Amino acid sequence: MIIVQVKEGENIEKALKKFKRKFEKTGIIRELRSRQAFEKPSITNRKKMVKAIYVQQLRQAEQ
Repeated sequence: MIIVQVKEGENIEKALKKFKRKFEKTGIIRELRSRQAFEKPSITNRKKMVKAIYVQQLRQAEQ
């Protein structure tokens, strides 16, 4: 849990900026995005294989 100390009479925008900075430092958003874009290793290997086949066909077509 993120706790932001707000001084008496402090502007709400300033407190919000402090909160945003602390939130970014925790890396929660970065982790969520990486989890959202997770790709199974089998799919990664399949994509590599398809790309290798495509490149090989291009090279054979040149010769």
